Amino acid sequence: MISNKRTDRIDLRIHPKAKEALQAAASLRHKSVSEFILESALDAADEVLADRRYFSLTTEQWEAFHAALDAPPKSLPRLERLMHEPGFFD
Repeated sequence: MISNKRTDRIDLRIHPKAKEALQAAASLRHKSVSEFILESALDAADEVLADRRYFSLTTEQWEAFHAALDAPPKSLPRLERLMHEPGFFD
């Protein structure tokens, strides 16, 4: 969790139309432009970094993870039925 104490700044130079769009979007969310930009940027950063995070496992956890990867797939009859139904655009 990020602390509410803010000590650093990021300055942006943007086109007036971009600023208008950010102000309109922030207003719809009932947030300041700074809050809107910060939340949006952090969401984007989390998405970009999601598959690059480091995590560690104990030997037992690694073995269980590896076994789960090697296990045959579960049969999902409802999904199989769905895959054989005509699609929305068919």
